[in-house]
Amino acid sequence: MTHTVVVLAFDGVRLLDVSAPLEVFGSAGPAYSVRVCTPDGQDVRTSTGLRIGADLAARDVAGADTLVVPGAVDVDRCVTAPGVVEQAAALASRSERVASVCTGAFAVAAAGLLTGRRATTHWEHASALARRHPDVEVVPDAIFVEDAPVFTSAGVSAGIDLCLALVERDRGPAAAREVARDLVVFLQRPGGQSQFSAASRTPPVAHPVVRPLLDAVAADPGADHSATALARRAGVSARHLTRLFREQIGATPAGYVERVRVEAARLLLEGGASVTGAAARSGLGSDESLRRAFARHFGVTPSAYLARFRTTGTGTGSGTGTGSGTGTGAGT
Repeated sequence: MTHTVVVLAFDGVRLLDVSAPLEVFGSAGPAYSVRVCTPDGQDVRTSTGLRIGADLAARDVAGADTLVVPGAVDVDRCVTAPGVVEQAAALASRSERVASVCTGAFAVAAAGLLTGRRATTHWEHASALARRHPDVEVVPDAIFVEDAPVFTSAGVSAGIDLCLALVERDRGPAAAREVARDLVVFLQRPGGQSQFSAASRTPPVAHPVVRPLLDAVAADPGADHSATALARRAGVSARHLTRLFREQIGATPAGYVERVRVEAARLLLEGGASVTGAAARSGLGSDESLRRAFARHFGVTPSAYLARFRTTGTGTGSGTGTGSGTGTGAGT
């Protein structure tokens, strides 16, 4: 059966937030029917000034397997553009699943679809989403988050990752691989992967004690970076070092070291290392330690990540399943 995808566009929408899902699902072939609806059925103007033609009005959409709600550069447009929130809620009640791209999460949240759920959005707006919707558990820097039947993603490229994961879920890894090849996307990142590297997520630090230690960990993740070893290297007590790390980067020495090591292990796996080899060379030690760390940071096992990366080139997405299902709609 053809899987129906409906993208809800509106005045001020970000062009790539609309075009990226259209490209992914459209490139998957006749298995998908992709249409653009707008609140009133009229064409809309994107944030770049380019006009997008509407296939139909939102009220005329009988139902959809997947509803995609894109975002806007101006976050407030997602909730103030006429009819967006109301139509997102109405369409969701007639859809099997809902996916938002970037700041589209604000419209989805305003429609009540994220209440009591986990969600993400562009890193720059994650704190605002959490403040406006305290009933939503915001994951601030994930690539995408699944809390079925609602899926939320970060920026434009993360929307591509999410849509590829949905294609893989619906049609299998081979179909997702073909779409990725067509779009020259070499790897669909797991949803739990951070939007940033450990280094770029760490605040700029010039502290004379902490800065050299951060550099040492990044330069050689596999070395002895226990709290005792780091404290001895810095010439301070382990307790004082922990206090400095919390003040300067908001994490314990052990927490920072693990982040760097997990990232190193991921890169090793992508480079062809075995799970055992990645665990040893990254400093995580054993397969079990790597498995637990991966589960905490990425939500998947390293063996699953490795197997999917090597066989499909599209990562793990957010799990397996049929996608369209037989539920009562994401609005319930």
